[in-house]
Amino acid sequence: MAKKSKVVKELKRKELVAKYADKRRELKAKGDYAALQKLPRDSSATRQKNRCVVSGRPRGYLSKYKVSRIVFRDLALKGHIPGVTKSSW
Repeated sequence: MAKKSKVVKELKRKELVAKYADKRRELKAKGDYAALQKLPRDSSATRQKNRCVVSGRPRGYLSKYKVSRIVFRDLALKGHIPGVTKSSW
């Protein structure tokens, strides 16, 4: 499990991105990069990091399922993800 502070920080980043998305798009279209720099740094979408919704783990993230590889494996083995089965050959 990831630190709660990291997960909360990432949620705040997500809110900032949503809040300033229109304004950033406007300023980029105008080419006003001086005003763009005055916006909060975390309002940029490139600063967001994908995290697992279950464990908060930032690495090994599967975007289709929004979970990390470890949680995905556990859920798949328990049969909680429809259409996913353990492969063996």
